[in-house]
Amino acid sequence: MMIKKESPVHPRDLTAMPSPASDQRIGGLNRRTVLGSAAAGLGTALLASCRGGAGPGAGSTPSSTSGGRPRVRWQMATSWPQALDTMFGAAETVCQRVRELSEGRFDIRPFASGELVPGLEVMEAVGSGAVSCGHTASYYYLGKNSAFAFATTLPFGLTAQQQNAWLYKGGGNEVVDRLYSDHGIKAFPAGNTGAQMGGWFKRKVEALSDLQGLKMRIPGLGGKVMAELGVNVQILPGGEIYLALERGAIDAAEWTGPYDDTKLGLNRAASFYYYPGWWEPGPTMHLLVNRSAYDKLPADYQAILDVACRDANLSMLSNYEVRNSQALGALLKGGTELVPYSAEIFKIAQEVAFQLYADFAANNPEFQRIYGDWRQFRRQIYSWNRENELAFSSFAFEQREEA
Repeated sequence: MMIKKESPVHPRDLTAMPSPASDQRIGGLNRRTVLGSAAAGLGTALLASCRGGAGPGAGSTPSSTSGGRPRVRWQMATSWPQALDTMFGAAETVCQRVRELSEGRFDIRPFASGELVPGLEVMEAVGSGAVSCGHTASYYYLGKNSAFAFATTLPFGLTAQQQNAWLYKGGGNEVVDRLYSDHGIKAFPAGNTGAQMGGWFKRKVEALSDLQGLKMRIPGLGGKVMAELGVNVQILPGGEIYLALERGAIDAAEWTGPYDDTKLGLNRAASFYYYPGWWEPGPTMHLLVNRSAYDKLPADYQAILDVACRDANLSMLSNYEVRNSQALGALLKGGTELVPYSAEIFKIAQEVAFQLYADFAANNPEFQRIYGDWRQFRRQIYSWNRENELAFSSFAFEQREEA
């Protein structure tokens, strides 16, 4: 029997993870003065246009060059502390590739969460022109529009590869661009964590009844679903999770996956590691770009930005796949017990999730416009992957020791 309770949609807090590196940047980035971006050397008209920047706070100041291509200097706010080196690393990948492909003329400098703006205010900063761009997750901004969930992930939604297929070839990027256009922003997929894990539990939960009253740290849409299943949902920043779990203030907590979870030390506070994280099967991170600043870029710089983001999208997922596989092996050797969610919990959680989407659609015309096409895409690609990839994986993964 499900216990109904209200649970506000909260973004996943990735901004409060303590680390000696959290308050400084390699090379003293936090001591740099505010850098500008500019364009010059393409003629009087372009120079005059670029002097306008993206607004007084966008870090846009003119800079000349003797060549035919302008020098552009941007700042990038991010939602990540440096301690989350794979997520922050995706932002660094964008910046590195932009510099390489432009031969240093287009330079973007990334800043950790809190150095320019708080990690959960990146969208506002980019839209207002306070910064030219930002690396973040769109589901942080569900309070502005529940349809932003599609840009990142939905419980029982798309895997990382399916999400990329929807974004790049299924009309998803056009949908996301329309959502952000009202906020003066252009968005590029620029990272994915891959399928996440299902959280750390101090005791086993085998049936729906075991969830009743259980205190679990789980924000976002996953928390909304868990609340409907009877869980007492807790919203805690990353830096508080370990102590709360270790001292018994909460009974369970989810974060990301083995690599990042080990950084928080969650394996020292709980023994049972559940899988999979059905609420985040393939979440996309985005680079948000101030639309006015983007429109002033030369066409080749716009193309460079797109290529750099595609590179970051691939490299972040690849990094997580390697690092998570290594970290999971270490956890198992250290005594962590892997436990799957029961079929009963899976079934009811999925029913609750899709009822939640129906409620969103009934109350948000933008969510409703996207939802029908997205659900059709999900059915189609699920059918295809069931016949090819799942059939292969079901056999090959079971035979891995014999091969």
